[in-house]
Order: sequence, then C-alpha cells, then structure tokens
Amino acid sequence: MKINKHSCKLTQDSSQPASQAMLYAVGLKDEDFDKPLLGVASTGYEGNPCNMHLNVLAQSVKYGITEAGGVGLVFNTIGVSDGISMGTPGMRFSLPSRDIIADSIETVVEAMSYDGFAAVVGCDKNMPGAVMAMVRLNRPSIMVYGGTIASGKLNDKKLDIVSAFEAWGERVSGKIDEEEYRDVIRNACPGAGACGGMYTANTMASAIEAMGLTLPYNASIPAEHQSKEGDAIDSGKVLLDLIKKDIKPLDIVDKKALENAITVVMALGGSTNAVLHILAIAKTANIDLDLNDFQRISDKTPLLADLKPSGRFLMEDLHEHGGTPAVLKYLLDMGFLHGDCMTVTGKTLAENLQNIPSIVDEEQEVVLPVENAIKSSGHIRILYGNLASEGSVAKITGKEGLYFKGTAKVYNSEMEANVGIGNNEVKKGDVVVIRYEGPKGGPGMPEMLKPTSAIMGAGLGKEVALITDGRFSGGTHGFVVGHVTPEAQEGGLLAIIEDGDEIEIDAQKNTLNLVLSSEEIDERMSKWNPPTLKATRGALYKYARIVSSASEGCITDR
Repeated sequence: MKINKHSCKLTQDSSQPASQAMLYAVGLKDEDFDKPLLGVASTGYEGNPCNMHLNVLAQSVKYGITEAGGVGLVFNTIGVSDGISMGTPGMRFSLPSRDIIADSIETVVEAMSYDGFAAVVGCDKNMPGAVMAMVRLNRPSIMVYGGTIASGKLNDKKLDIVSAFEAWGERVSGKIDEEEYRDVIRNACPGAGACGGMYTANTMASAIEAMGLTLPYNASIPAEHQSKEGDAIDSGKVLLDLIKKDIKPLDIVDKKALENAITVVMALGGSTNAVLHILAIAKTANIDLDLNDFQRISDKTPLLADLKPSGRFLMEDLHEHGGTPAVLKYLLDMGFLHGDCMTVTGKTLAENLQNIPSIVDEEQEVVLPVENAIKSSGHIRILYGNLASEGSVAKITGKEGLYFKGTAKVYNSEMEANVGIGNNEVKKGDVVVIRYEGPKGGPGMPEMLKPTSAIMGAGLGKEVALITDGRFSGGTHGFVVGHVTPEAQEGGLLAIIEDGDEIEIDAQKNTLNLVLSSEEIDERMSKWNPPTLKATRGALYKYARIVSSASEGCITDR
C-alpha cells in the first residue's frame, strides 16, 4: 500500500482494485504508483486567443513533471473570454466563471487524490480562480500563465483589444468611418495570448508572480515567445521540488505576500479587478485583508509604468526590458516590497531577485523611476460616501483629473447605457450612472468596457464621469468609479438617483456622494422596492443567491 504524502489518499492498495485497474487503463505502469500523481489543470479551449494555446502548454508542463520523476495527468476546466463576451449578456457569466474554475479544480484534485497540481491559465478570471483552488486545497502547486498577445499593427500603429472598443466609440462619434473601423477590428489581435496592456490578465499574472506562486518571468513572457515552452517545462519540474520540500500555497500566501501583489498592481497601473480578486484570495486563505489595505498601499506606492490603457506601452514592451522580475527588483530596492516572502522556487523573493538588474538601469521609458513617477501615489482609490457606504473602487491615473462634479444621466443597465451613448444622449458634465449591474443585480457584475470605451472614443474622457455597481475591464480608463456597494439591487443609494441629480467624486478626499438632502433621500428610499432578480434559474440564479458583495471579493463559499 502507498499513501500519498500530501493528499493522504490511497493510490495503490490491494483493497482498491477498481481505482488501480482504471489507472492501469490510462497507461500507468507498476513503477508509476511510487511516484507523485500530479494534476495539470488547463483552461485551454479553441474559442479565445487568451486560451487557445494552453492545452499545448499543459503538455509541456506534463513533460516537465515526467522528466522530474512524477506522473502528470492533464484535465480541463472552463474559461470565458471577457473580450468576446464584453458588451453582451454573456459578460454576466465572466466573474462567476472564476468561482466555477476554483470549484472544478478543487473537485478534480480532491476526487482524484492528486498530490498536487499545476494550473495552466490564460484569460482574466482563470488566474484568481486557479489561485483560490490552490489555497483551498493547500497541496504543492504552481500557476503557469499562458502569456500576453503580440501587438496588432495598422499603418505602423500598434493596436490591441482596447483599440477595437475605442474605435467603436470613434465610429459612433463620427471620427472615423466604417471602413477604418473594420480595419482596426481585423488587425487588433494577431494570435495567441491574453490582452496586451496592463489589463486584468497581465495585472493578475504580475500580482501572482509577486505573490510567489509562479516562476520568475512567468507573467511577462509573451505567449508566442520562444522561451514560453521552457517556462512551462520548468514549472512542471519545480512542482516536484515543491513535493519534495513540502512547500504548499499557505506557506507562500500570507498578508505580506498579498501586500506585495497589491504594491505591484499599483506600480504597474493595473486593473481594478485586482481588488476583487485579491480580496477573494485573502478570504479563501483566511487572511485579514480589506478595502482599506488597498488604499493604505495605494497612498504610499507611486504609479511608475506607462502601460496601456492609460499609457503608451504593452506587456511585450515590459518584457523586452527585463520583464516582471526587473520591476520587482526595483520595487524591492526602493523598499516597497517584503523580500522575505517564500516563493515556489523554495527561495525568498529577495533571493530570487538577487542577480536581477533593476528595470530603471535599462534605457527604456516603460517604467519610470520614483523621482519621475507618473503619479506619486497609486491609481486605485477606495472611495466612501453616501453612495458607497461600504466602499467603491476608482481608477484615477491623474490624467483625468482628481475631482468631478456633474449631473446624473441614469441607466438601469449597461445595454441601456450603450444605446444612450450611441444616440449621443451623454453630454459634457454628465455623470453616467449604470446600476443594477452588481453581483446580484447583474447578476454576475459585468464589465463596462463598451460604454467607457465609447466615452473615450468620443473624446469625452475628461468631460464625463461614470459610476456603476458593475465592474470595469482592465482596459477601461477615464474618470470611472465601480464596485459601488451596497449595490442598487441591495438598496444602495444608486437605486434612487434620478436624471439631473448632482454627484460629486473627489479622488483626493476619497469620497463619492449624491448631493441630496437626507430628507429627500429618505423620501425616495421609502418608495423604492427591489426589482426581481433578472435570473430565475441556472448558474446566474445560484450565483445571485449566494455571492457576497464586491467589497468582500464576490466570493461564493461563505
């Protein structure tokens, strides 16, 4: 009889003839039963450039496991393309997919009694879903990011996925014609890999590398780079070292590791979705972390990276100048990171970075030194006020301004807002309010990239603000506030805003307020009744019934 060290489950036992016979059927030999059995969870599928190459990478991870003396067994879980579902009813399934990914990886690894696993991931929700599973299971494991897409090209201009959304706004506003618009669409995405700027996929990959759960450079190596296969093979080999050294995710993920992840998000100008996902990872790991920790770290961390969507460069440009480790090295040298955190290499973060040159030693403009920071503090702000008594998340780079007071233009869904913006209903000085798009009201808390891109494409990025109980894509920029809690479905004040009301957003005082007397607020609230849930059965109905608020990471297992 052999008992796996980490799962404490039987893999070869004379009293378990069925399981033994079935493992022989999949090709295991007698000697394989003395080796660690390791899952390789792939979110690969053909319908999304972020994920279309992952099943091949999974085989490379399996090869590395085999070379190091283990048995790798590939299984699949789901993925949702945020880019393809954006602006459609399908986007409501994006955030719920994160928890389905976590649930399904946990289910397979537990049911199959694997000693550990590698997660091969691509699009936005894949990574936090995989990490949540790693933390739940707490068996030796490693994440392998599939990498960023190459830039598209049109007339010597670099393109990416947000170029396509903003081109729609330019077409709607009459800045470009249909032919120019179609040219951008056809050329924006040239092949495999996740969206190219510091959007959610690259944000989370960078954060998770800083957290210590991937090999160095994993976040920044592009999908089609010649070294990506080697990165996957090495990850498989390292998984065996984790088994031998008995290093598990909860030996790596603690509050200091999460603070490192948040710091990198702030320095790189990362997606607001990182707030949701890091909160969810913290809740899963039973680590005391809340919205105020994000503000605390934002206050002391400068925005250094001139990366899209608000900047000029893409992830591929960052990799050309030393990649994620070079950024981590600079942040460590400047005192922004905890260097003593353990990582999957079996070494601390500081030890991993010991011989890495700092990115500011390079001749480059992608990441700026602290003394020449784009913004002296982080771009993510946590706003409170009568509209957000439980908090909200703003993405303010400083280019949009730090204060906005305007009149409300209210829409009860993203679809209504898209139609309204397309009909030129939104004017300078408006605060676009999109409500009933929260985790319960959506359901699923869809992203608002299409309306924000339309506003930017129409040239109104500094003249129009937008607030919502929904989320934003990592590709969103402009004067925007999301994750407003309590959400409208739960009786937040978003629910009673009327066209023409004054709304004040102050990113210096970190406040979000409806300028209305308490008497008027009480009068309107007395007349409000929650609408029925939009979903009455299926996955979204279940999600709406159990999901926590955005201020708690939209988790589904508490």
